[in-house]
Amino acid sequence: MDQMPTSPTQVFTFTRKQSASNKTPRQINRNLVFNLIRTHQAISRADLARVSGLQRSTISLIVEDLIRDRWILEGLTGRLPRGRRPTFLELNHQRAVIAVDIHPSQTTVAVADLGGKIVAQNVVAPPRDPEKAIAPIVAAIRKLIEEHADKSFDGVGISLPGRADPQSKKPIFTPNVSWPVQSLQAKIERATGLRVEMENVANACALSEVWFGDSDGLNDLIVVNVSEGIGTGIFSNGRLLRGANGMAGEFGHVEMEYEGLVCGCGGRGCWETIASNRAGLRYYHEISGRPAPSSFAALIKLVRSNDPLAVQALEKMSVALGRGLRMIASALAPSEIVVVGEITSAWDLFGPAIEAELQKNAFSSVPRLRPSFEGNTSRLRSAVALVMNGLH
Repeated sequence: MDQMPTSPTQVFTFTRKQSASNKTPRQINRNLVFNLIRTHQAISRADLARVSGLQRSTISLIVEDLIRDRWILEGLTGRLPRGRRPTFLELNHQRAVIAVDIHPSQTTVAVADLGGKIVAQNVVAPPRDPEKAIAPIVAAIRKLIEEHADKSFDGVGISLPGRADPQSKKPIFTPNVSWPVQSLQAKIERATGLRVEMENVANACALSEVWFGDSDGLNDLIVVNVSEGIGTGIFSNGRLLRGANGMAGEFGHVEMEYEGLVCGCGGRGCWETIASNRAGLRYYHEISGRPAPSSFAALIKLVRSNDPLAVQALEKMSVALGRGLRMIASALAPSEIVVVGEITSAWDLFGPAIEAELQKNAFSSVPRLRPSFEGNTSRLRSAVALVMNGLH
């Protein structure tokens, strides 16, 4: 028989690591089965029942639902020594999502399939006039849709470097973006006719970590996005924690240095002024006396070429990043902290320093710390998770 929950408060997730029950809502079972197909494709109905712990009759009903809704397709037929040949199930790769990743200096627009695989992408640089920044983004989205006319698009997911009000769905806090991002969602919806889901990038990445199965979702999870600024997403008790007006998790704007540098939020010495990508570039300039590299990726390239000044700059940034993570660990005591951003591409060099700082003067058990398994594609993949989650 189907497995029973261990308690009324048990949290069910969307990952392959958690089975479901006939006492849980039907939608939870459907999410579970869909993600098992995604992670195991191609897979038979019998194997789905074995892996999930659900009865075969339950699996059959859910699979038929998913086929009818065109989430999955029946593919090849397998061979067995005896008995009925199994039919293997796989995702419908004709369905897709437009993923939009906004940075202050550029916006990446991509086509991704339901499994989070990036099929195509373009980078849009903002024009000099901030009031004209939205038009090229909309044009890039329409161009990708036209170029992939063979696909059926389920929506547009936007990872935003700021906070959006959960009620109005409009950005209310974007200190590092100078153009009028508030009207982006409405303009994309009018131009494409697609549903648009917009979320803070750290929140979106936290949802993605659970949706795509990299974290089990059973324990409290913190995602820290390190980019031009620093954002934090909190996943606890099976859901994102948003707080009043969606502002929960703005640890990047907690003061770390009294009378420090002015931050984009108007404060001084915020965590992101000492531990973000911008801080790393500034440290290089201060240490070397040379102009900072054109991008954080260029700074990491200097590190990989054994530039000692670049190494020193990122070591300083890493210590500051670890200090902030220790603050989060002390305040929230999560089971796991996941770091997203370009710093993860040099985790082999700077991860140990970040973790050492996290472990200093720990009040309780130190959370597991790791970089996102998706590296630099995490933000685009998170936009897919936003749309997929909204379809349920």
